[in-house]
Amino acid sequence: MKSVRFFQYTPPNASQSTFEQLLNIFMQLLTYTNGDASEALNWLNELDRQYKLTNDAYGMGDFIEDLKENGYLQENPQNGDLRITGKSEQTIRKKSLEEIFGKLKKSKTGNHATRKPGQGDEPSADNRPYQFGDTIEQIDFTDSIRNAQINRGVEAFSMQEDDLQIREQDFATQTSTVLMIDISHSMILYGEDRITPAKKVAMALSELITTRYPKDTLDIVVFGNDAWSIEIKDLPYLQVGPYHTNTVAGLELAMDILRRRKNTNKQIFMITDGKPTCLKIGGKYYKNSFGLDRKVVNRCINLAAQCKKLKIPITTFMIASDPYLQSFVQEFTETNQGKAFFASLDKLGAFIFKDFESGKRKTVY
Repeated sequence: MKSVRFFQYTPPNASQSTFEQLLNIFMQLLTYTNGDASEALNWLNELDRQYKLTNDAYGMGDFIEDLKENGYLQENPQNGDLRITGKSEQTIRKKSLEEIFGKLKKSKTGNHATRKPGQGDEPSADNRPYQFGDTIEQIDFTDSIRNAQINRGVEAFSMQEDDLQIREQDFATQTSTVLMIDISHSMILYGEDRITPAKKVAMALSELITTRYPKDTLDIVVFGNDAWSIEIKDLPYLQVGPYHTNTVAGLELAMDILRRRKNTNKQIFMITDGKPTCLKIGGKYYKNSFGLDRKVVNRCINLAAQCKKLKIPITTFMIASDPYLQSFVQEFTETNQGKAFFASLDKLGAFIFKDFESGKRKTVY
């Protein structure tokens, strides 16, 4: 006879403290407010008023003080203004990585994809603490069990995340990556907020590269009417400007950066809504926001072909679902023989992955 045992249901967030629950919401709000702590706290206060996030035992004032004590906020002693810290900036990137890539199936074939089969990375004698994204195959169980015994004893043996030790690996290849981000006005046009998903993808990619591939190099380029470099720490504060989309300027700067990198393997990640509308010819701007201007598109296609000759694949993250906007990305990617990820605004975690080399199409979760 079959029997059924019932246990008390524990909601997913029941194990989190009120501070941790509020912190998760606060970090999400910071992405929407471009890193403005005061505006994010105002939004959080409004959410608290509507949904009763706090109670008599723990209020919003307590949360703000805990943010300061834990190093997430710093207060200007002269005017009382609140600003987020480097710890907050890193936490936002980690949250973005968990949100966007957390559900993706892990690959067992190595760090960087290759067209040819081969062995994985060579292990070394160096160990380090566990970090998000490390695989089971990398765990040094001997040192991890030893840590658990030292920390909690043999009789009450249990292993926790801080016990885990990762066996360092000597990467067989190193890659130089340029991450391009579109900050043109079209990223917020017609009431669609495309810049926030773009920032989340950018922060997730930057966190993934810097934590999983520490021997790689990462440069970030933003492009509107012109293109310029920014630091990883600047990503949460990134805003759309009154710009057209000069994809050519972004690609030219990315290629110039990669020329100076000594790594053999080079690549470009481009986050855009897919429609180039601007060129800089001499000291003047050539602009056309209506349709796909072949004068602009052809320059982009030529650069895609140049990158192919230089063996620089371009992976495009398309933050739009309009087939008209995607048509440029298709032509661009086919010319470069790179890859494209298409993400709708309401389901950023699922990308339609197009690999023009293999001709396959699949949805990645």
